[in-house]
Amino acid sequence: MIRLHHCAQARSFRTLWLMHEMGLDFEFVHHSFFDKSLRHPEFLALSPAGRVPALEIDGRVLFESGAITEYLVETRPDCGLGRFPGDEDRADWLEWLHFAETMGQHIASLTQQHIALREDWMRSPTVMRLEAKRLEKVLEVVDRVVERHDWLLPSGFSAVDTNVGYGVMVARRFVPADLLPAVDAYFGRLQARAGFQRALAEDGPAEIYARDFYEAPDV
Repeated sequence: MIRLHHCAQARSFRTLWLMHEMGLDFEFVHHSFFDKSLRHPEFLALSPAGRVPALEIDGRVLFESGAITEYLVETRPDCGLGRFPGDEDRADWLEWLHFAETMGQHIASLTQQHIALREDWMRSPTVMRLEAKRLEKVLEVVDRVVERHDWLLPSGFSAVDTNVGYGVMVARRFVPADLLPAVDAYFGRLQARAGFQRALAEDGPAEIYARDFYEAPDV
């Protein structure tokens, strides 16, 4: 039995998407950020920080999306989405897996500034502009690579495209899509994948990002 605990638009989308790409059978539990279910003792027993994803699998629970990605492809290698020791793309695969967290750091800061801090006096336009620029610079790294080939690795689509691809999807809320044409085309290819479409259909109504774009206010 595999059971994924998920919130709409959250990082657990990485896991949801990846498992669809892998063709796995799994159960799906949808949570909300706003009904306090993530703070219930039953959920904290699965994910001590009260966050998603939490993945019940193989008689244990994993609650870090990067670790989940690595575990899934290593325990189910026939999916073809991992790159293992001795593979020419192994080092790059690992680099992109962790680069997704660099993207996530700036996205989390922007999400906090624009959305989580509900009152204008709590927010910093300076931080908003600075973090948007930092996120743009991170996306430029992706842009240079996907300008040369369709996916992050020259050997083809892999699990790291789901992790970085989720970051690209959310980053479009803060960095104009037309600013980096190669990233925009890359996201178009990701959107066209059947696994992405199935995951998006299951993601649930928007809870975090209600607007298409969040622009830093002028000072």
